[in-house]
Amino acid sequence: MLSAVWLVPALPLAGFALLLLAGRRLGDPLAGWLATLMVAAAFVAGIVTFAGLLGRDEEERAFTFRLFEWLRVGGLDVDVSFLADPLSITMVLFVTGVGTLIHLYSIGYMHGDPRYDRFFLYLNLFAFSMLVLVLGDNLLLTFLGWEGVGVCSYLLISFWFERDTAATAGKKAFITNRVGDWGFMVAMFLTFFALGTLTYSGDEGILQRAPDLPESTALGIALLLFVGAAGKSAQLPLYVWLPDAMEGPTPVSALIHAATMVTAGVYLMVRVHPILEQADTALHVIAVVGAATAFFAATCAVAQRDIKRVLAYSTISQLGYMFLAVGVGAYVAAIFHMVTHAFFKALLFLGAGSVIHGVHEEQDMRRMGALRAFMPVTAATFIVGWLAIAGIPPFAGFWSKDEILAAAWEDNVLLWAVGLVTALLTAFYMSRQVFLVFFGEPRWREADARSPEEALATPEHEPSAATPARGDEEAHVGGEPHESPWLMLAPLVVLAALSIVGGGLNLPGVMTLEHFLEPVFGDQFHELDLAGGVQVALAVAAGVGAVLGILAAREVYVRHRLQAERVEPELLRRAWYIDDGLAAVVDGPVEEVAEGAAAFDRRGIDGFVDGVGTVVRAGGSRLRVVQTGYVRNYALGMAAGAVLLLGFFLARATL
Repeated sequence: MLSAVWLVPALPLAGFALLLLAGRRLGDPLAGWLATLMVAAAFVAGIVTFAGLLGRDEEERAFTFRLFEWLRVGGLDVDVSFLADPLSITMVLFVTGVGTLIHLYSIGYMHGDPRYDRFFLYLNLFAFSMLVLVLGDNLLLTFLGWEGVGVCSYLLISFWFERDTAATAGKKAFITNRVGDWGFMVAMFLTFFALGTLTYSGDEGILQRAPDLPESTALGIALLLFVGAAGKSAQLPLYVWLPDAMEGPTPVSALIHAATMVTAGVYLMVRVHPILEQADTALHVIAVVGAATAFFAATCAVAQRDIKRVLAYSTISQLGYMFLAVGVGAYVAAIFHMVTHAFFKALLFLGAGSVIHGVHEEQDMRRMGALRAFMPVTAATFIVGWLAIAGIPPFAGFWSKDEILAAAWEDNVLLWAVGLVTALLTAFYMSRQVFLVFFGEPRWREADARSPEEALATPEHEPSAATPARGDEEAHVGGEPHESPWLMLAPLVVLAALSIVGGGLNLPGVMTLEHFLEPVFGDQFHELDLAGGVQVALAVAAGVGAVLGILAAREVYVRHRLQAERVEPELLRRAWYIDDGLAAVVDGPVEEVAEGAAAFDRRGIDGFVDGVGTVVRAGGSRLRVVQTGYVRNYALGMAAGAVLLLGFFLARATL
């Protein structure tokens, strides 16, 4: 049963190959069904592998499936091998499970797109790359999948490349991730230099030999890998690509933000936890950056107007929670929150896509309102996702977030305080989104031509006309909102159910996520050393914070006791001007330095090379005149040379 692990990445790869060869012929919707079937089959293969692991004793739940020899260069030995252990199989199950639902949703969402088959081709390649990343038995194979999801993210974010904003967003994501990839590559070089291998498993693998690393070397490797993780998982300051990634189709947003790409950095940190344990400084850095990112992104989400950008900043914030968990050594809590986040964030993104579809491509929440009456299924499922991410018990997000906050309390009270304030802000901005989209007045009606600001100025406002969120597009007036087709609603219902019961994955019981993952962490397994009363008090504090956030949003956006502009300053809407500042630096000093380097390259490097060529060419032109083609001239030259040589040797002999 464990040998089925190779089918997990092979099936999406086969789907990619089939779509590459016959995707255009299959067309809409057969190309979508083929891609969905391949990812669903990979999910089944993952379940078979999971069952095989459960059939083994706990200490033997690690299996390496070797496909073939890849590299044998000097002392570097790298095979294409897949590591099936509790950590990788947990990742496989939620990547393929949630990925299947996103594929199914995409069949309906992308209907009628002229590049329908190409979209699913990219999705299957994305799934394959992510599965190689999590199953790879060595850092190099992980890096291969790492780069694969980077390329696919570029292709999918800029899928509608006819829009300048989409093309720019794809390039921004690609370039920003290259900064992180530099850290990953240098970390691989340092790891090989220090340990002579890149393989994870085995007695000679890097996970077993990590305790032998000097602290300084472990610190260098850990921080460099964290640079890579920060780029992929959008942590400060490399988060800037993720909000712009909303330019891609909504299923892409769900796939990137919930099930695949952004979770890769957290997975990498958890996978190399033995190295992190050798460098306490690295753990402190990870915890501080994670907490700071969680708080920063939550403040930005408070003032966003685009329905998808709110969720984008929410993703950055939730990823910060996961890195906070890694930094305080709560690796199981990080994975637990990653799984529950995949459920409710995929639900929220797909729900946002259903809203956008139902209101005729509108994304500005100020032009929505009262949609629950027109889109009851979308509204009900979205509300489930809202309660889950807000941390309301018994929804999934409450349990996973509570574990992270408890671990933070045990490690550093200040980190816990930042996490608690972030939880309150999360409840506030998500409640704001729900109230603006599904409650209040129907501001989408054509009868009102006022601006969104005027429409929201008073609770008695009239509905407003719908105009697109992006300025270059023409207004799309398509009548009243409508519910989405069943292909888009079915995944929402399934994800809503998972967002309700997902917290049960780690509740005390015979087979919990914590118990399943325990063999992976061994001596580094983190157990809370808190009294039961303290844990209850912390859970109550988190729950009260969530309720206060919801009530505050209700006062502003339902009862209108406070003007929205007072809690949505331009500073927060522009994300503290960090992105603008980076753009100014790139457009200013960096561009000048680049132009100077280009000028030096043209005039210095190229000038030197061209100068050497010019000298050789001129010298050849001068010497060419001696090549007359007459034999008598050559004979005369040879005779003159012989006389000169004879004279030289006679002169030396007489001396």
